[in-house]
Amino acid sequence: MVYEHLKKNGRKYDNLAQFVFNEREKLGLSVSGLSKKCNLSEDVISNIEQGLETFLPTTIRQKLAKGLKVSLDEIKLYEKSESLETTSKEMVEKLKEDILNNQNNPNFVAICPVCGSKLITRIAKLYDLEDNLILHPKARCTKCPFQLHS
Repeated sequence: MVYEHLKKNGRKYDNLAQFVFNEREKLGLSVSGLSKKCNLSEDVISNIEQGLETFLPTTIRQKLAKGLKVSLDEIKLYEKSESLETTSKEMVEKLKEDILNNQNNPNFVAICPVCGSKLITRIAKLYDLEDNLILHPKARCTKCPFQLHS
């Protein structure tokens, strides 16, 4: 609900880097000071402020929100959310097929169709009402919000 309110009322900053930098400055903290307060490395804070990290893992987002004394929704508002609509159905079907075909290949690396990063993949084994095994490929990106659900 807070997130929707923030979205409607506009954003103060253009991106996550500006948001974190300005909120840190408001608190009078250095990068080192914020890293200690958040229990994150200085490199993580620096990467965010330099615009190298645009979508944060949940744990980092939570620690950063606590350290900056802001809500999770405020941070989410500034995170770059890659457009998942740009991923075609054909591309997703090909990815599912590749995951299934390479389930026993330890060298197989699936690539995110949105940002090009490595995907973490697995195959869910489910059974239908007649006890037939159904394999469902699953994947999530290590860098962006892309997730593959069957």
